[in-house]
Amino acid sequence: MSDLEPCVLSDSSSRLTATFVPQAGMIGTSLCDDGAELLGQRHGVAAYLDAHKTMGIPLLYPWANRLSGNDYRVGATSVKLTPGLGGVHADAFGAPIHGTLAGDTGWRVTARSVSTLTAELDFGSRPDLLATFPFPHLLELAITLADRTLTMRTKVTATGEAAVPLCFGFHPYFQLPDAPRPQWRIDTPLMRSRVVDAHGLPTGELAPHPASTEVLGDKAFDHGFDEVADGSVFAVSGGDRRIEVRFDHGYPAAQIYAPATEDVVCFEPMAAPTDALRSGGYALARPGQPGVAQFSIRVS
Repeated sequence: MSDLEPCVLSDSSSRLTATFVPQAGMIGTSLCDDGAELLGQRHGVAAYLDAHKTMGIPLLYPWANRLSGNDYRVGATSVKLTPGLGGVHADAFGAPIHGTLAGDTGWRVTARSVSTLTAELDFGSRPDLLATFPFPHLLELAITLADRTLTMRTKVTATGEAAVPLCFGFHPYFQLPDAPRPQWRIDTPLMRSRVVDAHGLPTGELAPHPASTEVLGDKAFDHGFDEVADGSVFAVSGGDRRIEVRFDHGYPAAQIYAPATEDVVCFEPMAAPTDALRSGGYALARPGQPGVAQFSIRVS
């Protein structure tokens, strides 16, 4: 496969297609329904590679969202992070954000068909990656498009003696090109809100979030949640389309992001809440016990 060659998946039951670029960090760049693009393109793939500006469906790994400091500890292992080194990027306030794999070229395609794509990255073979996340493992992403549903399954297999913290996530940007943003309706499941401060970091305050349906209107969101049950569904609908994101399993946390300045909304599956790598509350992929998480996107 040549550099930045896209892999286009087709759904035999419809005119839905999905496009991923393995050599650009396995980013999903398109989810197209009969000519209508449903993923926010924002600044495009070039800006994602050059400046780590997210678009489409990027993988956030090994942590999603922000960390509250430039160090963390897992058991007896202490790690120091330096923004700008080892793939670490900082937000406007200096917080390490979205992990270290943005645009990484180390993915290897292991299986490919008209409707499926599987790729893996040997994290344990990379000293540059282990410097900021010293837990050797194999990372696999398996993607299937069928019956108007895009399914993304992530598997983390420890390849050393250390267990691997599972704090990753995805950041899908959705748009409804046939309906204006103020008319979009969003549906969210029963879960728990994790209140954040002005820098987007959890304050420790918790609040119930009942299942709800609301019109987006001029609202802006950048809100974190946990206690998301397996099978929970988030959705945005407008015009004649509805996009559902189902947290099939392995994603007990979420972020809803809908900036007032853009016509996009994100329902972000997260294997652990924001800042869990520093504050705890994550699952582990132990030797011989791989960690598996899956979410799916259905267009109706």
